[in-house]
Amino acid sequence: GRGGLLPAIRSRFTAAHPDTVLRLRQVSWEDPTAGLAGGDADVAFVWLPLPDAERYAWTVVAQESRLVALPESHPLAARAEIDFTDLADEPFLALPTSAGPLRDYWLALEERGGRPPRVGAEVASTEETYEALVAGLGVCLVAAGNAPLITLGGVVTRPVRGLSPSRYALAWRKEDAGRPLVRAYAEACRQVPRRAGPMT
Repeated sequence: GRGGLLPAIRSRFTAAHPDTVLRLRQVSWEDPTAGLAGGDADVAFVWLPLPDAERYAWTVVAQESRLVALPESHPLAARAEIDFTDLADEPFLALPTSAGPLRDYWLALEERGGRPPRVGAEVASTEETYEALVAGLGVCLVAAGNAPLITLGGVVTRPVRGLSPSRYALAWRKEDAGRPLVRAYAEACRQVPRRAGPMT
């Protein structure tokens, strides 16, 4: 819940709309729109950027630094902070190609100065990410708030210099902007104080 953010939004929304039933579901990273593109969700918490961004509107609810996750045995794990330039030649774990611009964002294509990334493996879930890290298939960037999900035995995270922060947002299809409950949920998000998240 990103430090209580999602429960706070839910509480604010249900207080205003007690007869509305919310159903929260988790979606594979293969769909970076979390069900919006296929019409399975009315609103979705997503990481920006979205594919086909012109189809959606959103409000950013949290901004967090991007950390690097790596096996604790990795030579760079001994450092307290790592320059992105020292990571550029490492094999990276990548989101599925269906994630489009989100895959590129977590591979930090913008910060690579045109140099293509080395992809060690593709991952579609937190569990797959952890297993690939422990197996030494690559390193990966993670939002600071997600670090506890993968820093189990054998994996550590370190701050990275030279990267822009990640943005977590509530998104909806632009054509649904006039629907009262979509508007109300977006408004509940705007009323909850923004979370800066752990920033380095």
